[in-house]
Amino acid sequence: MSRIHLLSGVAAVACFAVVSTSACAQSAREFNIPAGPMRGALTAFATQSDQQIFFTSELVEGLRSPGVSGRLEPTAALDRLLQGSGLTWTQSRPRVFALQRTRLAAGEGEATEIDDVVVTGTLLRSSGDLASPVVMLDRDALDRRGFGTVAEALTTLPQNYAGSATPIVQTMNSDLGASNNVYATGVNLRGLGPASTLVLVNGRRLAGTGSRAEFTDVSALPSAAVERVDVLLDGASALYGADAIAGVVNVIMRRSFDGHETRLRASAARGGAEDLIVSHLAGHSWSTGSAYLSYEYQTTNGLNSADRPYTADGDLRPFGGTDRRTFYSAPGNIVAFDAATAAYVTRYAIRPNASGTAQGPADFAAGDVNLQSTALGADLLPSVERHSVYGRLSQGLGDRFEITGDIRYNHRSNELATAANAGIFTVGRANPWFVSPTGAPSHTIAYSFYRDLGASRTQATSESLGVTIGARYDLSAEWTLEGYVSGAEERADFGATNRVNSRFLAEALGNIPDDPATSFRAAVDGYFNMFGNGAANSRAVLDFIGGGYSEVHNRSRATSANILAQGPVLRLPGGDLEIAIGSQARDESFETEGVLLLSTASPIRMFTPKRERSITAVFAEARIPIIGEANARPGIRALDISLATRFEEYSDFGSTTNPKIGLIWSPLEGLGVRASWGTSFRAGALPQLFDQGGVSPTFLTRADGSRALTLFLSGGNPDLAPETAETLTLGFDYRPRRGVAFSFNYFDTQFSDRIARPVNENAFAALTDPNLSSFVRFISPATNPADLALIESYADRPGFSTLYPTNTYAAIVDSRWVNTGAVRIRGLDVSARHGWPLYDGLLSLDASASYVLDYETQSTPTAPVRSVAGLLGYPVELRARTGAVWSRGAFDVGVHWSHVNGYEDRLGTQIEAWDTLDAQLNWSPVAFPGLRVMLSADNLLDETPPFYDGPTGYGFDPGQASLLGRVVSLQLTRRW
Repeated sequence: MSRIHLLSGVAAVACFAVVSTSACAQSAREFNIPAGPMRGALTAFATQSDQQIFFTSELVEGLRSPGVSGRLEPTAALDRLLQGSGLTWTQSRPRVFALQRTRLAAGEGEATEIDDVVVTGTLLRSSGDLASPVVMLDRDALDRRGFGTVAEALTTLPQNYAGSATPIVQTMNSDLGASNNVYATGVNLRGLGPASTLVLVNGRRLAGTGSRAEFTDVSALPSAAVERVDVLLDGASALYGADAIAGVVNVIMRRSFDGHETRLRASAARGGAEDLIVSHLAGHSWSTGSAYLSYEYQTTNGLNSADRPYTADGDLRPFGGTDRRTFYSAPGNIVAFDAATAAYVTRYAIRPNASGTAQGPADFAAGDVNLQSTALGADLLPSVERHSVYGRLSQGLGDRFEITGDIRYNHRSNELATAANAGIFTVGRANPWFVSPTGAPSHTIAYSFYRDLGASRTQATSESLGVTIGARYDLSAEWTLEGYVSGAEERADFGATNRVNSRFLAEALGNIPDDPATSFRAAVDGYFNMFGNGAANSRAVLDFIGGGYSEVHNRSRATSANILAQGPVLRLPGGDLEIAIGSQARDESFETEGVLLLSTASPIRMFTPKRERSITAVFAEARIPIIGEANARPGIRALDISLATRFEEYSDFGSTTNPKIGLIWSPLEGLGVRASWGTSFRAGALPQLFDQGGVSPTFLTRADGSRALTLFLSGGNPDLAPETAETLTLGFDYRPRRGVAFSFNYFDTQFSDRIARPVNENAFAALTDPNLSSFVRFISPATNPADLALIESYADRPGFSTLYPTNTYAAIVDSRWVNTGAVRIRGLDVSARHGWPLYDGLLSLDASASYVLDYETQSTPTAPVRSVAGLLGYPVELRARTGAVWSRGAFDVGVHWSHVNGYEDRLGTQIEAWDTLDAQLNWSPVAFPGLRVMLSADNLLDETPPFYDGPTGYGFDPGQASLLGRVVSLQLTRRW
C-alpha cells in the first residue's frame, strides 16, 4: 500500500476518472469559468485544464470563487480561482493538484501539511501514472449519483454484475445455495464471483460475511465517512495477495475533518421500500494531529412480492409467461405417486363447502387441481435497521513519526417474510377430519400452510468490528517505513420461525401417538384438518405445529501485521528508480454453530469446529523510469516499467508466487498508453473446504416436463485445489488540450481450477442441462432398494425433511464445491468526457460502458467449453451509462441514461434491453452557507424491468434490473 502527500481523494472530474495519463509539461489552456461556488469552479477547472484536483468536501464548503477567463497556464488559472479563499495548492506529481488551507502565523504565510492518502494499484508513494485502470468515485460523485450508500453506487457500475451477493438475489432464490443469509451486498466485478473481488478499507482487509464468509459486505460502512472509492479493474495478487483476481475495491475513508456535518436522506418507491438515513460527523484538527467520529443510522421498510403484479402470485401468463403455481395449496390436492414417471400427479382437488371443510365426496373435484404460488406473501426486499460507526485518530510525534488508528463498527438487522412451508403428507382415518372421495383408508395430500400460519419469518443480524493501529517513520527525506496491525471480526446470525415441525405435524394429524414429552394432546387440543380451506384449525393446533425454528451463528475473523519500506535507490536518466519492499503475516478463522427444531421432538444442535489458516507473505514493487522529461525524444515523451511480485506461504495450501509487469508509455502530449500482465491466486475459503455437509429437497423439471422431487447435496470439499488466474490489460487514455477526453481498456482474464458450484449456475434446469449431467444421479427408490437405502442414508444430515416420503425422490444433485475447468472473459471498457461553457455555466458530458467480447466457461475439466456472454446468470454483453451535468452558480442539474443490453434465458427466449433515466438537482443556497440540497429521481420514467419467465414465479431477473421503479430521494447536508 502506498501513500502520497495529498489532502484527500476527491477528483473533480464529472462522475469518475481513469488514472493512467502520462506526465507531461504544463501548457496554456483556454479557461472560461464564471464566478460562483468554489466546488463548481474547481470542477470546471479540472475539465478545462484536463488536470486532477484533490480536495475534501468540507474544505470548500461555503466558499466562492471569482472565476477566471482567458488563455493561461493551469497553475495561474488555479491561483486566480483560489484568490481570497484562504486556500492554496501543491502539486505532488504532474497533472495532479491538492488543495489545503493557508495558515498565517507572525505575519508569515505557512501552509498546513497535506495528509496522506492511499493510492490503489501500487505500493509506491510517487507512483506517477498506473499501468492498470482505476475507476475513482469521489465524495462529490457519490453524492451526485443520488445513492444513499456506497453499496448502491457500486452495484450500478457497468463492470459489476449484481446477479449474486445482493439481498434481492437471496430473497428470490435465484442463486440456489447462496451464502448471503444476512442479506449483505458484495461486489462481483466481471461476473467472476464476489469471492474473486478483493474489498479493502484504506487498503486493509475486512472479515468475510454470510454463512461461508466468502465475500466482503460493502453495505457495512457509514457512507458519510467515505472520501472516495477506487475500483481497480485488473488482477492484483502481486500487490494485495489472494482474492484480487477480478479486481480490487478500495474504500478510502476521510483522513481528517474539522467541525460538524449532518446528513438527512429520505427516499421512497411505489408500494414500499421507504428508506431513511441520518448521519453526523464531528471532528477536530490540531497542529500535530486530528480526530473525528462518524455515526450513521439507516432504517428501510421491506417490499413484498404482492407489491408488484409480475411477482404477486406466480401466474406469469398475463405477461406472456408460464403459470408457475404448483399443487401445494390450501385447500390442498389429493395426489398419487406415479412410479413409472417418479412424479406426483393430482387425482382430486379438495373443494370445501360453505362450512370451510370437506365433508363428503361432493367436496372433491376429480382430475382438477388447486394451484398456489409457493412464495405467496414473501418479501423481496427485507426491512433493515443499521447502525454504523467509524472513527479515526492521527498524531504526529516530532517531525518524522506519526501514529494512526481507526475503528469501524456495524450492526445491521434484517427481518422479512419468507415462503411458507409446504409438502406432501399422508392422512388416514385416525384423523377425525379425514374424508375420502373413494372410500380409501388414507390419502396423500399436497398442502401449503400459508393460509394457516402465514409466511415464515426470517431474522438476520450482521455485526462487524474492525480496528487498525499504524505508524509511519520518515527514515530520510525520501525513504519511509510504515507498518500496521489490524483485526476484523464479522458475526452473522440468522434464523427462521413460524416453521412447521414435521414431527409435531405427524402427531397433530394422528399419524403417530401423542408424545408424552410435549404438552399437546390431539384428542384434547384438536387434530390438524388438512381437508379445510386454510382457516379450519384452532390456534392451539397451529401454535403446536408451527413451533419449528432454525438458527445459525457464524463467526469470521481476520488479523494481520504488515510492514513496508519504500524510496528511491538509483537515479536514472529518466528519473528515480523507486522500490517498495514489505512483508505480511495474516490469520483467518471461521466457526459456526446452530440449532434446528424442524423434524424432531427436541432441538438438534449443530457445531462445526473452528477452522484456522495462517498466511505469511513477502512482496516488492519497483518502478523503472526509462524515459522521462530529461531524456524525452520524439515519439517517447515518457516510458516507465513497473515490476511487482508477491510470495505467499499458506498453512494449508503450500506456497505461491505471483508476478505483475506493467508498461506506461506516452508517445505524444495528451496520449498515454498502458499495459499490464500478471497472475493471481485464490485458495478456497475455509467454509468451502470444511463446511458441514447438508441436504435440501426441491422440485426440478425433467426433460418430459414433469417435476421431480430432488435431493440437493451441499457442503465443503477438503480436497479443493487453489484456483489460479492470468490477467492481461491493454489500454490508452487520450486527453487533448481541447475536445473530448477518451479512455479505452481491453481486459482478458483466464481461470484455471476455478472453485465453484457448477450446478448453481443453472440449478433449476439441473436435470436437463447436459453440461451438468456429471453432477446428477437419477434414482428410483420406489423400485430399487439400493436407491432407497441411499436416500435414507442422508436422513441424519442437516436440512433433510420428513415432509416428503423417502421413496418418492427421483434424483440426487451434487452442488458441493469443486474445482471446475477453465473460465475466460474478454472485453472492453470505454469512457469519455467533455465540458464547455454554456449559458453562463458549464455543461459536462460523461459516458462509460463495459462490453463483454466473450465469456467462456467449462463446468468440469472434460466438459465442452461454452460461450455464455449474454446468457441469464452471466454478465450481459453491454452495460453503459451516459449523461450530462449543467452547473451555474449555486445550482447544478444532471440527467443520466443507463442501458442494459438484451440477453437470453436458458431456453433461448430473448429478454429485452432495459433503459432507464436518472435525474438529479443540487442546490447550495447562498443565504444558508454550508447547506446543500440534493433531489434525485432514479428511473425517472418508472420503467418496468424486462419480463423474464422465472421458474420461481417471479417475472424479472434481479441480476440485471430493479423492481423498485421510480425512486425519489431528498438529501440535506449541513456543515456546521
